Amino acid sequence: MPSISSFYGLSIYMYNNGKEHNPPHFHVYYGDKECVINIHECAMAEGDMPQNKLRLILAWCEIHKDELLQNWELAMKEKKLKKISPLR
Repeated sequence: MPSISSFYGLSIYMYNNGKEHNPPHFHVYYGDKECVINIHECAMAEGDMPQNKLRLILAWCEIHKDELLQNWELAMKEKKLKKISPLR
C-alpha cells in the first residue's frame, strides 16, 4: 500500500491493487490508531482517530478531493499513485 502523503504524524495510504472496494477511500495511520476516510463525503468510514487529528485529515481531504479521486482511478487500474501535498 503506497504512501501518498504524510503530515503532523499522520501517514496517508491508498491501496493500488485494482481490487479495492468502493466507495473511494484512503487509509490513515497515526501511532496505534488507524481509520478509513470516504473521499466523496470527506468523513471517517471506520476506525479510530483522535478528534484533533481527524479534523486535520478531513480538512486535507476537502482540499485535495480531486487529486484523491484521480489517485483512486489510478489505483483501480493498478497504476502508480501520485504524491499529494501535505497539510501546512
